[in-house]
Amino acid sequence: MGADHQNGGNHPPASKGASGAGPGYTIDATTLNRRLKSLYSSWRENRDELWGSSTAFAVATPPPSDDLRYLKSSALNIWLLGYEFPETIMVFSDKQIHFLCSKKKASLLDVVKKAAKEAVNVDVVMHVKEKNDDGSTQMEAILRAVESQGTPVLGYISREAPEGKLLENWTDKLKSSGIKLADVTNGLADLFAVKEAGEITNVKKAAYLTASAMKVHVVPKLEKVIDEEKKITHASLMDDTEKAILEPARIKVKLKADNVDICYPPIFQSGGNFDLRPSASSNDDNLYYDSASVIICALGSRYNSYCANVARTFLIDSNATQSKAYQVLLRAHEAAIGALKAGNKASDVYRAAYTVVEKEAPELTANLTKSAGTGIGLEFRESGLNLNEKNERILKAGMVLNVSLGFQNLQAKSSKAKSQNYALLLADTVIVTETGREVVTSLSTKAFKDVAYSFNDGEEEDEKPQAKVESKRNEALFSKTTLRSDNHEMSKEELRRQHQAELARQKNEETAQRLAGGKSATGDGRSSSRTSNDLIAYKNVNDLPPPREMMIIVDQKNEAILIPIYGCMVPFHIATVKTVSSQADTSRNCYIRIIFSSPGTPFSTHDANSLLKNQNDIFLKEVSFRSKDPRHISEVVQQIKTLRRNVLSRESERAERASLVTQEKLVLAGNKFKPIRLTDLWIRPPFPGRGRKLPGTLEAHDNGFRYSTSRSDERVDILFGNIKHAFFQAAEKEMITLLHFHLHNHIMVGNKKTKDVQFYVEVMDVVQTLGGGKRSAYDPDEIEEEQRERDRKNKINMDFQSFVNRVNDLWGQPKFKAFDLEFDQPLRELGFHGVPHKASAFIVPTSSCLVELIETPFLVVTLSEIEIVNLERVGLGQKNFDMAIVFKDFKRDVLRIDSIPSTSLDGIKEWLDTTDIKYYESRLNMNWRAILKTITDDPQNFIDEGGWEFLNLEASDSDSDGSQESDQGYEPSDAEPESESEDDESDSASLVESDDDDDGSEEEEGSEEEEGKTWEELEREASNADKETGVESDSEEERKRRKMKAFGKSRAGPSSSAPKRPKFRR
Repeated sequence: MGADHQNGGNHPPASKGASGAGPGYTIDATTLNRRLKSLYSSWRENRDELWGSSTAFAVATPPPSDDLRYLKSSALNIWLLGYEFPETIMVFSDKQIHFLCSKKKASLLDVVKKAAKEAVNVDVVMHVKEKNDDGSTQMEAILRAVESQGTPVLGYISREAPEGKLLENWTDKLKSSGIKLADVTNGLADLFAVKEAGEITNVKKAAYLTASAMKVHVVPKLEKVIDEEKKITHASLMDDTEKAILEPARIKVKLKADNVDICYPPIFQSGGNFDLRPSASSNDDNLYYDSASVIICALGSRYNSYCANVARTFLIDSNATQSKAYQVLLRAHEAAIGALKAGNKASDVYRAAYTVVEKEAPELTANLTKSAGTGIGLEFRESGLNLNEKNERILKAGMVLNVSLGFQNLQAKSSKAKSQNYALLLADTVIVTETGREVVTSLSTKAFKDVAYSFNDGEEEDEKPQAKVESKRNEALFSKTTLRSDNHEMSKEELRRQHQAELARQKNEETAQRLAGGKSATGDGRSSSRTSNDLIAYKNVNDLPPPREMMIIVDQKNEAILIPIYGCMVPFHIATVKTVSSQADTSRNCYIRIIFSSPGTPFSTHDANSLLKNQNDIFLKEVSFRSKDPRHISEVVQQIKTLRRNVLSRESERAERASLVTQEKLVLAGNKFKPIRLTDLWIRPPFPGRGRKLPGTLEAHDNGFRYSTSRSDERVDILFGNIKHAFFQAAEKEMITLLHFHLHNHIMVGNKKTKDVQFYVEVMDVVQTLGGGKRSAYDPDEIEEEQRERDRKNKINMDFQSFVNRVNDLWGQPKFKAFDLEFDQPLRELGFHGVPHKASAFIVPTSSCLVELIETPFLVVTLSEIEIVNLERVGLGQKNFDMAIVFKDFKRDVLRIDSIPSTSLDGIKEWLDTTDIKYYESRLNMNWRAILKTITDDPQNFIDEGGWEFLNLEASDSDSDGSQESDQGYEPSDAEPESESEDDESDSASLVESDDDDDGSEEEEGSEEEEGKTWEELEREASNADKETGVESDSEEERKRRKMKAFGKSRAGPSSSAPKRPKFRR
């Protein structure tokens, strides 16, 4: 690795002519002009404080070298000229800039003359050195020019030792000249500290490359090596990772390889030998990944000579001490990053981290690194920006820092020598902004759940009993392969069973306390419908329209229909109309039938209060009219239906808005900060209307989000305080990338009341091939189209990820801590197929929820609200099973997920156990409405009978008598009150449903085209309905069973589509 790469990698091509007119190399005159002004401004204004009171300063660049090094002389070349000029001496004074270089370089530097004159009004003097000349004559001429300034003080970079004959000769000349010398290192460090926009862009690209290498290459590589138990050295991992960085295409990063380099050889450490210094190296020892082991990986890459760094620690089967130490380090690291704010001191960063460690684990303060990182840019470690407790330098927007924090020389109790000593390290590249900071390497996760691997569950527990009965020689024969045998699986299942037994005990205690305290939520959450007293079509008789003819009139303005009765036009509000229909007979007569909502009929708008107030009123139930004008009848029916639909829709929206919780107003960002913006998004649920749908923009403001389109009436505000869960799901196998918000309280999206709002982008277009011919897999157009789709998907995912990272940083501010908000991402490897509503969907857990965010209606289940989970229809020979989720609020309906492939059973049980959710298994479906009703009616009996243990399949198998008694405790009482609804009676019929039954029966409304019946027929039907118990006839029951069988088959999810669970578990 040559120094030309390590110190910029940008040299004038040797093949160019003296004119340097080739297209491959040009000095940017605009940048040169701007930075010359900055250089001279800094030197002249801070001459005494930072530049050693120098009247001139010299920068000598050494020849290329194979050594890895960072030099300020090379950094100044790149910063000022865009390229490094080896074996070149530059001397800057108030009136002149002197260059001592070869003839070729002098011709390339000719452009500096004009820029220097325009920018800082100084002349450029070129001192050309011939090939075999030592440059003494030219050096003496430069020193004479410096001495002519009276009492000269010549600045130089004291820490850079001279390399090569030219620089050694220059150093000798300086020492023998008698000119006073001063160190200007601090002045140059101050000059490089604050980056311009172009420099920030280079840092971000380097950071993206570094984080991608960690995420896409290093983590999968380590997982594969450990999972397959391969032997590989640290040095081999280093070489392989270095190649991945130098070839960005290998890790799906679209950066030119010519502009990319490494900051240092990647560092891999394990096995008890750890060095947290940046100068550490990867040795030839094998990667060590036994139980309680630690692996540290650090990567640094450069883009256009600008550096970025990231370091991560991976824990393998960590013990409690190691886990705690890592979590303390993680919080200290986040505190250090949080202290990076313009106006703070560099020492504040280290103090913030130290305070966290001192508060949460004071015993670890002695092991904390003495610095929280350094500045980073053209140099990997920028002097002057060391984040230690002594540096009082003020941080400014535009500074870039490598925040690196670790614990060293930690000890763990382990029988294995290589696991006894360990260290922890975290590092991220962070940019200080006007409003805070931006972590540009956040693509590589450092969350505990993502770096702590549980690889050999129960390994140590299995080995200890073996040690008691077997010799050391036999114990050595137990390899990891043996631990994955049937014996290991049995022990793992036993551990899970024991954990579930403990969860059952805890759950029964919690449920008993909640039922005893009456904490279960009450009410069905439905608002009362509008009563008949509120329905006013006309305030007095004078408001009625004058009758033209004695025929039915629809008054659209007053939302009423006027019906001729006994020679008078009688008004009825449209909301009182239940159905309207028309029918023709053989005599060419047409009939119109209007049925009104009246007390005692299903779906009546009259409540109990209105009946008490109007006990003596007469209600019209139904009217029929005959006409010989079928066209008029048709128009009246259509007008009534349209008016009724519009009014009901408006009243429904009004009722929904009336039940909304009043929220605070959105505070726009204004001048405080620029809102975080994500453009070209679609929303679900969509805005109403038949016009063309428009994409919109989502903006994060001071206390919430605002989504708006170009239409003024299409706007949605989501306040941070109303967000219960936030999800980000990147497109992998799906067609959309999405952000989803599940809210505490309903909001209105258009005229829809919802608790779930989603913003998404389709990552690829649906393309239909015309012509029908099958295209070849090697068709260039097809390959190019697929590449474009991949590029589009990657770009969209990156844009969403950037938005999510910035919003997470915003939510990390102290004022939002109480909301505990962070974007959650679905864990696809734990997902399974099932039918939560009517269609099969892929359901995935997150850290706090169980979600399905692609198909509507959405599914969002908060894990903390779950009481128990019952896995139903579990048994040998079953291809599918069902999941019933019982919530802590017993008034809430049980959520069913049907037709889950049996291949997902073990994975679901393992997930439920790791999230501390108690689950049971049963061979039949349960009638949960009846069970929950029995529990809430007699909670003491439920507690006395053992709580949820009546669902314990193993207990039922072992003690059939006890099972019968337990079941009897949940038989519905024969003395059901007569006022119970038909649904309750049917639910109470059985606690166990057959496979052919569905949970809820559909209520059938009367058809609008229903034939007219006489009063005697209607009275007879009403009388029979009052006497009957609600049980349907055999023929009707058989019809419904056949219907539900067909429906159940059609919605069953494919058993073979469940994803394969990985061996790794995080």
